[in-house]
Amino acid sequence: MEAQNEVQETKKTNKKFIFILVALVVLGGGYGISKYVHAMHNVDTDDAQLSSDISPVIPRIQGFVTEVRVKDNQIVKKGDTLVLLDDRELRNKVLQAEAALENAKSSLSVTEANALAANASAQSSAANVLSADANIEAAKVNVWRANQDFDRYANLIKDHSITQQQYDEALAAKQRAEKQLNVLKEQKNAAASQANAVRSQSVATGQQTSVASATIKQREADLANAQLNLSYAVILAPADGRVSTVSIQPGQTVQPGQQLFAVVQENSIWVVANFKETQLEKMKEGDKATVKVDAFPGHEFEAQVQSLSPATGARFALLPPDNASGNFVKVVQRIPVKITFSKASDGLLKSLRPGMNALVEVHLD
Repeated sequence: MEAQNEVQETKKTNKKFIFILVALVVLGGGYGISKYVHAMHNVDTDDAQLSSDISPVIPRIQGFVTEVRVKDNQIVKKGDTLVLLDDRELRNKVLQAEAALENAKSSLSVTEANALAANASAQSSAANVLSADANIEAAKVNVWRANQDFDRYANLIKDHSITQQQYDEALAAKQRAEKQLNVLKEQKNAAASQANAVRSQSVATGQQTSVASATIKQREADLANAQLNLSYAVILAPADGRVSTVSIQPGQTVQPGQQLFAVVQENSIWVVANFKETQLEKMKEGDKATVKVDAFPGHEFEAQVQSLSPATGARFALLPPDNASGNFVKVVQRIPVKITFSKASDGLLKSLRPGMNALVEVHLD
């Protein structure tokens, strides 16, 4: 009797085991099938970090820090004053540039006055040449008349119709007229030479005016450059955001291009997810995605694929691998994918910080 009971209990135990085994197989198969179906329409990675636009605060000139108007982690707006540099030397350079500009303008005024005087002299010299031409024409008429009188008196003297005195007077008049013509011609040549000299001086004065005008433009550029350098003594916030750690103090010397600190733009945050190259076959821009940030494990952020990197992350490394040298070991490469958040009204977006780890799941069509 006892043996029969033991057999019955053994059969019941075997039935329970078979039932449990079948249940586990069914559950495991169902779980595996669901995971397979899910994997066919979704890809995920935990190699993802939050990123954002980070604007460096960089001085453009060398100077001593006189005042720092921000503190660590302070929220600033674009154009807010962050740091002030000693600007006394820069203000002196602006004053020097202004004085040089005024001097150049005065030089231009003097040069223009000289140009007007030179033009007036050139016109007067030209008028003198014209007057000399008119006098020469009148002198030629006098020479012609004196020659006619002399020829007539020369014929009359032969038959003693006139006196010797009258003949001598006609000869003297002829000689005076010829000499007067020669004098006027020489005066014209002198006036023409003077007119050419004055004309050349006028051209040179006009060129000096152009040089003076160019000098004014140069001095204006110098002044603008000095004013621009003066404005660089006030370092402004390049964008809206939150200031990083401020590591400078008043009295410190800064150099052009030296990064003082940074402004993290909080309204431009996204995710850089590094997917394996084998996961990108069906992925495309615009696919919906779900982002889980480690800092908020119970919250899912709606997102979408914005763009895929044109190369693997290894190609942008400081020392990219060269598979043509040495032994080759095939390593699955990763492609950075930019994921942007879709729901801007999500209140937790303001709490996200660049560098946080995230889990990204892309839903394939």
